[in-house]
Amino acid sequence: MELALEQARLAYQEDEVPVGAVLVDARGSLLAAAHNQPLGLNDPSAHAEILALRRAGLIKKNYRLPGAVLVTTLEPCLMCAGALIQARISGLIFAARDAKAGAIVSRLGIFDDYPWLNHRFWIEEGILGEESRELLRQFFAAKRK
Repeated sequence: MELALEQARLAYQEDEVPVGAVLVDARGSLLAAAHNQPLGLNDPSAHAEILALRRAGLIKKNYRLPGAVLVTTLEPCLMCAGALIQARISGLIFAARDAKAGAIVSRLGIFDDYPWLNHRFWIEEGILGEESRELLRQFFAAKRK
């Protein structure tokens, strides 16, 4: 999660919403790291999670990433949750819930609301959650000034 927070800080420095993500393989080795870049890339899909999946897919030469675990600083949105399902990851660890757009437990319970989904992964939340929430709070407080 520390690596994901480093990525979130990079997003903050680039004036992007400070979300970072890393993807590790089944052995815990780093496959990819990314941070939010929709503004910089002019791409609405350039969320940290999506960019990490894309990079790992290129490295593995496969869009399926079984055994991989995504570690992210914020609960994924619906778009990212769908991509995680399509990638067939094994697990998700996120720091902070997203009360506005979280699709894992906050606004949607992706597996509860859609029991017919053909892939599931384990979920853990809260690791370094306060640090992630504080970074987001600072970012949006600065934006409101």
